[in-house]
Amino acid sequence: MTPPIKNPAEHRTDAAVELTARNFPSAHEEALALKAPSRYAGPESAYRLAFTDEAFLLREELRPVRMQLELLKPELVQAELGIESTIVIFGSARILSPEAAEAALLAAQGDESAVRRAQMQQHMSRFYDEARRFAALVTERSRTLETPIYVVTGGGPGIMEAGNRGAHEVGGKSIGLNIVLPHEQEPNAYITPELCFQFHYFALRKMHFLMRSIALVCFPGGFGTLDELFETMTLVQTGKSRRRPILLFGREFWTRLIDFDWLIETGMISPGDVNLFHFVESAEDAWRCLAEHYGFDLPETRTGEFADYI
Repeated sequence: MTPPIKNPAEHRTDAAVELTARNFPSAHEEALALKAPSRYAGPESAYRLAFTDEAFLLREELRPVRMQLELLKPELVQAELGIESTIVIFGSARILSPEAAEAALLAAQGDESAVRRAQMQQHMSRFYDEARRFAALVTERSRTLETPIYVVTGGGPGIMEAGNRGAHEVGGKSIGLNIVLPHEQEPNAYITPELCFQFHYFALRKMHFLMRSIALVCFPGGFGTLDELFETMTLVQTGKSRRRPILLFGREFWTRLIDFDWLIETGMISPGDVNLFHFVESAEDAWRCLAEHYGFDLPETRTGEFADYI
């Protein structure tokens, strides 16, 4: 009896699989399949595969390898997901949402100093709303661009939460670059899970903030925010990084905090260095700056257009 003739298409598929099949098991497959002999299964044993041996990977001498891994993991994940352009939102983890600030003010009644602090928190909470609105605006508007723009934050509470939240509320993805700290290390609830990263090394986290960024948007903040702002401005000032918009939300806050005129008067910076950044007061102001810089061919943003998102 003549054997049945195989479908040529099926035969070609089988051949293609054979031509591209792995010659060796993957590291993942071996890590799952191999079991140490009972005699060498104890914690003192050196028998484990090097890449599955946590104690070995955490040795002081392996720091260069860990740094490479921390650089590589977010890079590979973002590349695989097609993320090419980001806007970084920096700002304080301590700025409350308007709802939380209102609750804090009610709870402070009867304590004069606590009331003053709560009133200031309530005043500063407007920046939470602006960060939330700005992230929503960027995420929504950039969908019409050939290369979408993704919001990236430090992944924590406050302004960072507002940025991730704004993107989430319009159905967009956003990135959180969290870092292990004694406090404020829990990622906020609005980061896209596959884009929520955790870092050990500050330097590598900062590098990832800037690697894909087309702009830095800086809200009021403390030491961490200032560190990130000045590092970015220094990189641009010295030509180590390409020039990109640096937007400071809240002129009153920033000019009281930093006397830029005094820096010029004392010769610490050049007069032209103040052109490295621009002050903005609203989400629409910030988007307009970006649209002018990059020539986005988009309709004019109307004030209050994104009010539904707050």
